[in-house]
Amino acid sequence: MIATTPLASQLHEPETAASWQQVMANAITDPAELIERLRLDRSLLPAALRAAQTFGLRVPRGFLARMRPGDPTDPLLRQVLPLEEELQSAPGFTTDPVGDLASRTAGGVLHKYRGRALLIATGSCAIHCRYCFRRHFPYADHTASADRWRAALDYLRADPNLSEAILSGGDPLNLSERRLAELTDGIATIPHLKRLRIHTRTAVVVPERIDPAFCRWLKGVRLQKVMVLHVNHAQEIDAAVRATCERLRAAGATLLNQTVLLKGVNDTATALADLSESLFAAGVLPYYLNVLDRVAGAAHFEVPEERALELLRELTVRLPGYLVPKLVREEAGAHSKTSISFFA
Repeated sequence: MIATTPLASQLHEPETAASWQQVMANAITDPAELIERLRLDRSLLPAALRAAQTFGLRVPRGFLARMRPGDPTDPLLRQVLPLEEELQSAPGFTTDPVGDLASRTAGGVLHKYRGRALLIATGSCAIHCRYCFRRHFPYADHTASADRWRAALDYLRADPNLSEAILSGGDPLNLSERRLAELTDGIATIPHLKRLRIHTRTAVVVPERIDPAFCRWLKGVRLQKVMVLHVNHAQEIDAAVRATCERLRAAGATLLNQTVLLKGVNDTATALADLSESLFAAGVLPYYLNVLDRVAGAAHFEVPEERALELLRELTVRLPGYLVPKLVREEAGAHSKTSISFFA
């Protein structure tokens, strides 16, 4: 019989406070442990082991606790469980689906769009999402690490058209406050930069990361702060995540969310509407609904654009306009994300 409640409600182990570093270090990286703890059929293990050899497994235990044990279709599990399909090639799916490599400049900077530039702050993530569009990215050679940071700052300083710096990765929240301060103190000295945008999934999957030290750092950043979270399903938003969002807002961050449309995870109007409602209740505004970036290994997650448009139509009926995310795709070489609309 398939359990219908997340694992957290079935565990009765005593709670102990742990630092975010400990939480990340204790993440599940062995497919056998993931399958055992969720009481899944062990027939899933051989394929999971093969797929994890090409892109490793990483799941924080707190995120696992939001999953339904015994249910191989759980929407959170589907995002992290390595499958045989990842090893199958598919036409049109590549290792660099959005043209990151062609947009590299100096010191780990990616510059695609006028007015903003993105810095690869780290290659590390708190969780390995199987659909990740940067799962093949050569982080070792293209990260704004200490020895490249001056070149990155020089590049930002030299372009007066830039008004926004974006920290991405990997996940910039995997860095310490000291390292984050080194990055942002330099950015803050550039007069034409007005905003700091941070893209993160760590804040959702490891809410312990948003601790007092992090909030003090964030509050002290002089730039206008935008935090773009990555939540794909309402089941990801528990009490700890809601408290994290409250702390981020108190530190002066505007909170937005971007979702990836994923087959078997959130490809129903009900799932997407519930997500928008849950986000807004947590103080987060739905921002983008991205169709899948066609990265090699993720073809089994793709939802056809025709279906995506059907879902968008249903959402516009169910929700007020400010809760309907913009449906977009990212195309290599384009000057912005491409809006997908049934009004066109």
